[in-house]
Amino acid sequence: MESGSFLQPFVGPWLAWFYADSRWWTVFGLAGNAVFSARFVVQWITSEKKKALVVPPIFWHLSFWGSLITLVYAFHVDKLPIILGYVALPFIYGRNLVLLKRHPVTGGPNGV
Repeated sequence: MESGSFLQPFVGPWLAWFYADSRWWTVFGLAGNAVFSARFVVQWITSEKKKALVVPPIFWHLSFWGSLITLVYAFHVDKLPIILGYVALPFIYGRNLVLLKRHPVTGGPNGV
């Protein structure tokens, strides 16, 4: 087994394309990181405009999609510490999106 590989020995024969290294995987990983990081920029700009701490709904959408893309990339690089760092995040942010849909934010310090 290759040093640091976690799932590839078990699923690699069926998903060889998933573990093939390419610049597109690097772009995919960078895109996930960019989406995930953009949430802080959006939150900061929104808070500056309102002159108060604001967590706009788009923050949760960027959190969900950024963490999901990064989780897929973590499975691609097949390193257990990275996988464990991201595996729960899409569920947490997905739950926040469900709560947001049930109780939309309107006005107030966290409304936009």
